[in-house]
Amino acid sequence: MRARIDKTLVLLIATLVVGGGFIFASAVFGLLARGSSNMSSVVFNHAALGIGVGLIALLIASRIPCTTWKRFAPHLFVLSLLLTAAVFLPQIGLEHGGGRRWLNIAGFSLQPSEFLKIASIIMAAAYFSTIRARVQTLQWGLGGLLLILSGPVLILVTQPDIGTLGVIVVSVVAVFFAAGARIRDLLIMAFVAVLAVAVLAYVRPYILDRIEVFFNPSLAPQEEGYQIRQSLMAIGSGGLLGRGFGQSVQKFTYLPEPMGDSIFAVLGEEFGFVGAVALVGLFLSLAMRGFWVATHTPDLFGGYLAVGISTYLVAEAFINIAAMLGLAPLTGIPLTFISQGGSAMLASLGSAGILLEVSRRRAHS
Repeated sequence: MRARIDKTLVLLIATLVVGGGFIFASAVFGLLARGSSNMSSVVFNHAALGIGVGLIALLIASRIPCTTWKRFAPHLFVLSLLLTAAVFLPQIGLEHGGGRRWLNIAGFSLQPSEFLKIASIIMAAAYFSTIRARVQTLQWGLGGLLLILSGPVLILVTQPDIGTLGVIVVSVVAVFFAAGARIRDLLIMAFVAVLAVAVLAYVRPYILDRIEVFFNPSLAPQEEGYQIRQSLMAIGSGGLLGRGFGQSVQKFTYLPEPMGDSIFAVLGEEFGFVGAVALVGLFLSLAMRGFWVATHTPDLFGGYLAVGISTYLVAEAFINIAAMLGLAPLTGIPLTFISQGGSAMLASLGSAGILLEVSRRRAHS
């Protein structure tokens, strides 16, 4: 008999979504003060399409048995690849900020690569749970991993969307590790990743620029270096306890993307060191609880799925936070459950719903 949904997971997800909603609401006033003409569409896209439809997706996903996801894993993966590749169609593909990553469907913008994240995790969990006895062989283990990643790599490098690709790689490799991958294969994968970054930096100069700016922000004082500097000023001015909810100064003036990439800086300025540490603690708790669910799930597919989803939700958040603290290059990926973006919020909440369904299946201890 299946257990009930894990209440600790529900509490953590609810706290992040509700708390994120308040932070987003505060950041909205920064856009309002700047006289933005598209504020209503941005808020509607995030609140209605992201949180509203996302919560419906969470409820539905939390009721779909894991076996269904495993059965249709190849279909979902191929469909998500096709949707992500569809951004190159001139009729429906949208380009913004040098990247072609969005679809225009019936007047609404959709970023299909967000759904490729969870589809890749489902595919990896289905594959490695099926070939579990051969996962340590070079052909079926590392070979299968590289085959799964080949599609996302080809499409996302072309867009380009290296941040999303990084989240997919980390999440799928986490599933591979949980399945019992050899250290040899993980080291080979790490070498391939470093080599790939070097090649991309050569082929895509903007990647090299971001790496150089990470080490020396003064190289781009009006671009990436400017965002890092303003983010650090906002976080630093928050002190221990922050200026108070809604009292951020930087969001009204100089901070780029206060509702998007830089929303952690708004949180740091308004809630200080204590608030920032509390948010990091919530994400760490979410990861630990997700991994706990994975270890208490009786079937391999459910366990691998829990590992992949937990890694995806938390790694995405930590990459964003690290970039705002100047500890990693800017990638443009959102802060999970908090940043502006209907597609990202919908995908995150839908994935959380799958994780909650896995928690129903945990073995009684």
